[in-house]
Amino acid sequence: MTRRMLIAFDGSDPSIASLEHALEVFPEAELIAIHVVDELESHYGGGSGADGDVEPDFFETVTEIAAKYDTDINTCVINGTPASAIIEFADEESVDGIIVGSAGRSGVSRMLLGSVAENVARKASVPVTIVH
Repeated sequence: MTRRMLIAFDGSDPSIASLEHALEVFPEAELIAIHVVDELESHYGGGSGADGDVEPDFFETVTEIAAKYDTDINTCVINGTPASAIIEFADEESVDGIIVGSAGRSGVSRMLLGSVAENVARKASVPVTIVH
């Protein structure tokens, strides 16, 4: 049975590392890279997706990285709050595991909003790999 792995991807260095980890460790798996357009940040002009240009960059970057590993990868852009959207998508798509990068927010933003990786790891119903 083919494993289905979900990779949360926001274009940051940790998310690139998580995608490369998935490609190296799960070469036979069906890989799904998702980008969550954070509704809260986009409404206040702070996050990716605020200008609507994230989708082409997301698809191009993920495809280029996967090509280095001679692997095809599925991609999806969804709206929502990142941790909740990742968990919901994983449940709906019946994935076997989630791979996320270890950093995104820091400082006061992390204290107020929480770490996406930490929230996913605590609340997901499948194993979560956090890549540093």
